[in-house]
Amino acid sequence: MNVVVGFGLGVAAGLLAGWWLAGWSRRRGRGHAIPSQRPGRRQLLRWIEAAPLGWMLLDGEGVIRTINPRAVRLLQLPAAGLHRGEPLQALCRAPQLRSAIDSARSQQRLQRLEWQHGEEDLEVHVLPGDDGWVAVLLQTRRSLEAQLEQQERWVSDVAHELRTPLTALLLVGDSLASQVNSRHAVLVERLQRELLRLQQLVGDLLELSRLENALPGDPGRSDPVDLGALVEKVWAGLRPLAEQRRIQLALHRVPRQPPEPEGEDPAPTVVWGDGSRLHRALLNLLDNAIRYAPDGTAVQVELVSSGDWTLLSVRDHGPGLSEQDLTHLFERFYRGDPSRVRSKRTGSGLGLSIVQQIAVTQGGRVQARNHPGGGAVLELWLPERGTRRLERPFSAWPSGR
Repeated sequence: MNVVVGFGLGVAAGLLAGWWLAGWSRRRGRGHAIPSQRPGRRQLLRWIEAAPLGWMLLDGEGVIRTINPRAVRLLQLPAAGLHRGEPLQALCRAPQLRSAIDSARSQQRLQRLEWQHGEEDLEVHVLPGDDGWVAVLLQTRRSLEAQLEQQERWVSDVAHELRTPLTALLLVGDSLASQVNSRHAVLVERLQRELLRLQQLVGDLLELSRLENALPGDPGRSDPVDLGALVEKVWAGLRPLAEQRRIQLALHRVPRQPPEPEGEDPAPTVVWGDGSRLHRALLNLLDNAIRYAPDGTAVQVELVSSGDWTLLSVRDHGPGLSEQDLTHLFERFYRGDPSRVRSKRTGSGLGLSIVQQIAVTQGGRVQARNHPGGGAVLELWLPERGTRRLERPFSAWPSGR
């Protein structure tokens, strides 16, 4: 999970607390009784005081109305001070924090900030409320990283423990296949097929866990990757499967503007990212296209550079995507209508979820649509300069074509 359970519960409690406290004084002034089914003000404040995250509630004037001890420590405020009723600006003059609070008020959207405050690396979330009230959540990134590392180690250990007996069972299955009579050959073949599927499922779950536990904006290794060459390399590994059904690859690179001089080869389409993870993303996209492509057709891959972004689109000529597919396609274990699949092979149901997580860790996104001429199109948008070098905000993402 990208966010630890405690953080999610803290956000939920904070939304409730911010909403309730924002209208508390107004309700009291109008003489409205607080419904008995809602938690009382003291209960909400006790939750905030005991929360493992730093919590602070500011009114529309920027005055601190509630702050818990954890927030006092993270903001490095005097522990003995009475901070309630004091303007935040008088206690902490950090311009980054002030800017995030102003943006949350003006845009009425959650704002996230990674902030170096003294020797602490903080992750800050600012939640807007009514009448200019905001809730500010603070957490050290070091503690978050430690929890994510612990969860990844746990998943890795479990996956390792599962792989060992699965490998042993596969060896037993191979031994049985060489000795079984024709009467039981079908059963042994099914056993081997299911064991291979379980082995793939364990590997995919481990990879998905690693991707989901990657901190936002931290894609790991970043190198220049020639997408065109990577597509051809991935297809070479899938070619035996494609040739069984006479499916070909049609790779088209859209030239940049202005175009290269006449007689020169098109410049390679290069992005910055983790080459091994991009290889996995393309493998899943092309394998998915082969599953749905009719026999004797082509899987069309198009590379387009647009500003700071590169689009890689993969189109099959299959039956296309239903409305339900378009809504749930990238959810883990989602499977569409089996009648649409043209291949007898089955997957783990995690392939496109992995693609989505890889896109996020690389600073991009993936989306699906139906082509006007028939078939499904999966589009992978990647920043050409990588997330660490990207200066354009996420709101400047291309809207697709």
